[in-house]
Amino acid sequence: MDNSSLEHTVQDGKLYRHLNSLIVAHLRDNNLTQAASAVASATMTPLNVEAPPNKLLELFAKGLAAEKDDMIKGTSSSPFRNLGASLPVPHPSTTAVDFSSVPDIKGSSKSFPKHETRHLSEHKNIARCARFSPDGRFVATGSADTSIKLFEVSKIKQMLLPDAKDGPVRPVIRTYYDHIQPINDLDFHPQGTVLISGAKDQTIKFFDISKPNAKRAYRVIQDTHNVRSVSFHPSGDFVLAGTDHAIPHLYDINTFQCYLAANIPEIGPNGAINQVRYSCTGAMYVTASKDGAIRLWDGITANCVRSITGAHGTAEATSAIFTKDQRFVLSCGKDSTIKLWEVGSGRLVKQYLGAIHTQLRCQAIFNETEEFILSIDELSNEIVIWDAMTTEKVAKWPSNHVGAPRWLEHSPIEPAFISCGTDRSVRFWKETPC
Repeated sequence: MDNSSLEHTVQDGKLYRHLNSLIVAHLRDNNLTQAASAVASATMTPLNVEAPPNKLLELFAKGLAAEKDDMIKGTSSSPFRNLGASLPVPHPSTTAVDFSSVPDIKGSSKSFPKHETRHLSEHKNIARCARFSPDGRFVATGSADTSIKLFEVSKIKQMLLPDAKDGPVRPVIRTYYDHIQPINDLDFHPQGTVLISGAKDQTIKFFDISKPNAKRAYRVIQDTHNVRSVSFHPSGDFVLAGTDHAIPHLYDINTFQCYLAANIPEIGPNGAINQVRYSCTGAMYVTASKDGAIRLWDGITANCVRSITGAHGTAEATSAIFTKDQRFVLSCGKDSTIKLWEVGSGRLVKQYLGAIHTQLRCQAIFNETEEFILSIDELSNEIVIWDAMTTEKVAKWPSNHVGAPRWLEHSPIEPAFISCGTDRSVRFWKETPC
């Protein structure tokens, strides 16, 4: 055996040992002890081997991305294979905030910058939901009037300019009419030119936003329940649906096959899912349910790995999202609390108080840097902002809606957000230049 062959053999051996360690650690850390023991025994890997949290899932996601890159070089008529052909590279994520590293220090809160706001458009009924594309170029809103409006953010900004010269700018570039009942949630494909919607008509519909004249969905998933929330897997190959059913429905978007978790936890009759969201690598997903629970699910096995029952007491948990580093989940509930949970232990880390929300399906969201948390106060019709680290309330602004907003959604790349109102209106909020 020559030196180069020996070198490759040694490298391969190290690679396999490293991979085996990641597999054992992932199974063990997700309470799959029997499977972890079997793999450890078969590969002669210590069961207590140390490995970075979720490293296996991160490598898996990178592998999928590399496979997608290879497919881009081929040709296909499917919008899912148009992966970024007309979209720029997404803005790089900022450094994740480590909420466990610094104790709460009152009086050290940061100031949230002033924002200007503008009425963008009106639906014919309540504006119920909104979502930005991952690159921040587009934002879509869904309504009880069954329509979806697609906005181009650059045109919104042009509309905000005081010296716009070429007449009125129309930021709505598409309007889709294909549902027969109110829209509950929206999401964009992570790389392609596809928008999905979930609605009370028990469907998930797929719209190709690259086609200017398309008014209707080119693809439909027929579920068996009211689809209350939707979330794309970061690979773009799967869609999660949170419905009136207590278990998330996982769909393969190429075959439309539906998968359900094998280890269904004990869930009562009021377990309908208000929101479902993937983590940024797809390692996990989280559900916020009407029974007040926050549940964490393994992104590969689809098993429930942790139930935080009574996360919001007996009140509904209305939203739940991961932090960028996947170590924490931010939840909101109809008990007028917003809470930050540690994923690994289920421990309550921080609590944000001082806003009343008991009626609407209220969201708590981070700004693009995760330094601040935004939500609403239904009684005062205000948008409330907290310093995410200190938990201090740092701002309260009139929402400018008639009645409290139904939904807030922040841009992933810049200081701007959308509010949707019971008054049918959609408003854009943007940081005011100094």
